[in-house]
Amino acid sequence: MNAPAFHVRVPRIGELLVAQGLLTQEEVDAVLQRQRVVGRPFGLLCEEMFGIDPDFVEGAWVDQYRALSAEFDADFTRPHRHALALVSARQAWQFRMVPLRFDRGTLVAATTPGHLARAIRFTTSVLGIPALFVIVDSGELAQALEVHFPLDGMDVQHVRQVVARNGNTRT
Repeated sequence: MNAPAFHVRVPRIGELLVAQGLLTQEEVDAVLQRQRVVGRPFGLLCEEMFGIDPDFVEGAWVDQYRALSAEFDADFTRPHRHALALVSARQAWQFRMVPLRFDRGTLVAATTPGHLARAIRFTTSVLGIPALFVIVDSGELAQALEVHFPLDGMDVQHVRQVVARNGNTRT
């Protein structure tokens, strides 16, 4: 399937890392040159070549998603029933995602910054469909999970306890 053509200028990871003072433009150019030769992910090459912390690369990736999803909202009040039916309650809580609707053939779902990578891997490998994630905070997502995917023993408090226990500041 082809990804939809969205008309949003999404900053590149290299631009974000330069803006944060983690790389210089010359280093970004070196990574891009190496990427053309080896065909490996930009973020991984930044980690290998310049010792950029993987958390900073993931943070830049989340910032990209925020820019891309800025035109989408996480309307939890009226998710489309076909989108909700894509996942079980266990999957929704496990991958911390709430499918909301389809837009131009792409699933629009909500997740938190700290769960974005897992949610994307799940939609790609298990559901096999293109997805765009709207980034929300853990409390907002947990409330939506309680409403649309009730599961014994899982609630807003449980999500907050897990975040606190893991020391995850990117909820």
